[in-house]
Amino acid sequence: MEFDLEYNSERTLMIIPEYGRHIQKLVDHCLSLETQEERNVMAKAIVDVMGNLQPHLRDVPDFKHKLWDQLFIMSDFKLDADSPFDKPSKEELQEKPEALAYPKSASRYRYYGNNIQTMIDVALSWEKDEKREALEYSIANHMKKCYLNWNKDTVDDAVIFKHLLDLSDGNIDLTASTEPLSESKNLLKKRTTQQGGGAKNHKSNNFKSHKNNNHRKK
Repeated sequence: MEFDLEYNSERTLMIIPEYGRHIQKLVDHCLSLETQEERNVMAKAIVDVMGNLQPHLRDVPDFKHKLWDQLFIMSDFKLDADSPFDKPSKEELQEKPEALAYPKSASRYRYYGNNIQTMIDVALSWEKDEKREALEYSIANHMKKCYLNWNKDTVDDAVIFKHLLDLSDGNIDLTASTEPLSESKNLLKKRTTQQGGGAKNHKSNNFKSHKNNNHRKK
């Protein structure tokens, strides 16, 4: 008795391996059908089977559209069947995405982050009135908080005002202001509270656990 064994190394590569060899064979058989009507019926049946194999994708928007696209991809875009959606093209699939636009120049003060520059640009687009002045002081307070988070214990308001003047290219000048920013200890207190909250809760949980264990021993 002889067996005609078929090894994976001798088989053609599957275009989408997630669906398995049998689905790929069904797609190949669908390509060999002579009439358009037969191909339409079998293509729809294949899409239904593919949907049953991927039940976790049923909540994904355009679920059926994705299945039909994958069917044409597995046929190497050679399947001539009617689809309820626009047929994808090989050129569209192989098209390279556009390059991401990375910042061309780093911030002059890295510890403030890129969002500070965006906030400054927004403030400069506003008319000079009380609303803009309030925004400028909010930006300065946020800059001070960022500065303190940069492993600093204190910073003079004059330093923040100077950096803000520099980042705004001289358009936001608070150096002559007599209104102080938030105190450093208040900003540091918020940071310390956030960092120490986890340790406090951990100690509390340990105390409760120890108390419960003593109660069980009794």
